[in-house]
Amino acid sequence: MIKYIRSGLTFLFTVLTIGAMAQATATTSSPYSQYGLGTLNDGLLPQTRAMGGIATAINRLSGYNTINIQNPASYSYINLTSIDIGLYGNISTLKQGSLTGQSNGNFRLSHFNFAAPVSKRSALSFGLVPYSELGYNYSNSGTIDTNTVNYIYNGDGGLSKAYAGYGFGIGKHLSFGGNISYIFGNLRKFRSTELPNLFGAINTRSERSNSVGGINFDYGTQVNFDLSETKHLIFGYSGSANTSLKSEIRNVVSQYLVNIDGLESTETPAIDTLSNQILSNGKIKLPLIHHFGVSFQKDGKFLIGADYSLGNWSALTIGGVNEGLQNSQSLNIGGQYTPNNNSLRSYLALIDYRLGVRLEKTNIRVSNTDIKQQAISFGLGLPLPRNGGAFYKVNLAGEYGQRGTLSNSLIRENFFTIHIGFTLNDTWFNKYKFD
Repeated sequence: MIKYIRSGLTFLFTVLTIGAMAQATATTSSPYSQYGLGTLNDGLLPQTRAMGGIATAINRLSGYNTINIQNPASYSYINLTSIDIGLYGNISTLKQGSLTGQSNGNFRLSHFNFAAPVSKRSALSFGLVPYSELGYNYSNSGTIDTNTVNYIYNGDGGLSKAYAGYGFGIGKHLSFGGNISYIFGNLRKFRSTELPNLFGAINTRSERSNSVGGINFDYGTQVNFDLSETKHLIFGYSGSANTSLKSEIRNVVSQYLVNIDGLESTETPAIDTLSNQILSNGKIKLPLIHHFGVSFQKDGKFLIGADYSLGNWSALTIGGVNEGLQNSQSLNIGGQYTPNNNSLRSYLALIDYRLGVRLEKTNIRVSNTDIKQQAISFGLGLPLPRNGGAFYKVNLAGEYGQRGTLSNSLIRENFFTIHIGFTLNDTWFNKYKFD
């Protein structure tokens, strides 16, 4: 047993290190990520994301332990040591008016979650997931005194979320849980002004970097009504507290030259720094977020559910300044179907088939226009052969959606994401008894 524990801890710290490194760089290419804290990540596993993102009233899927961090009350149903690790990739294409932008692709480690039972009706969980992503690069042109001026906007970075949580059950039907999380990372935004046709012109760039670190709390409850031995109706609620994160904001304004050699141009190091200001107490005040969910499932056969979420993002402030966002709303609907999870002859009958839809009014409003997002999702749960008391499953999820609009000269973003997760359920840390 000591050998297993040592190997497990070594594996855990290795993955956490790789995850922290992988999430240090932006993995999105969306102009809408420049607002607020970037494009938000809900921390969903592939198995729930494939069902439209329903998670608030989910605890177990097809008999497998599911580490559902969106509602930590679900940990109370974990009765085996569980590990879930996954990869994520996306392809996005931008369009504005009649212009279609270049497609961008990104790939990274998406999550690492670990959970282990403490008692018959309680469990601990911890891990690392992305919280937000910042990545964009676009430009527009104008004229000053007949000279062409290029305004270039770009940004990169992201925030990660390391969490530890505990969920427990009271009686047979009621569960509670909570996560304490440390949100950390760096966000950088640049704005450059260049005079491309004026030889020897001095260009100007402003950089705003934000180093973030602080504690946040998530909490939740689930009520499970057993309609029969195999049929269950579950109601769930979870929330995220409006805590404050520490933030060190640095504003730098510098000047530089661009040397043009034929068709190539190279940028010189900064020739002068006009301003270098540090705001060490620029706190980030996070909003209060609510999730409501309901699901109905027949064990080993099917599950359907829906989530509704509200985010008070109009209250987000950074360094005491309101970010000008609006409150968000989302509706998630989905489910899964398993033909026969006890089939001995047909592997296709053992597979979980998942489908869902997500409709969202994001926290962004530009040119008096709400930026909305909609997506359809689909996926498979592929069980692998058992190894003793261990259960394995590969979960695949794809999501195709659209963000933004072409109205009011805005940008419409089409995206396709793929999520691959590996789930392990095993009997670790058991005490052996001898007669």
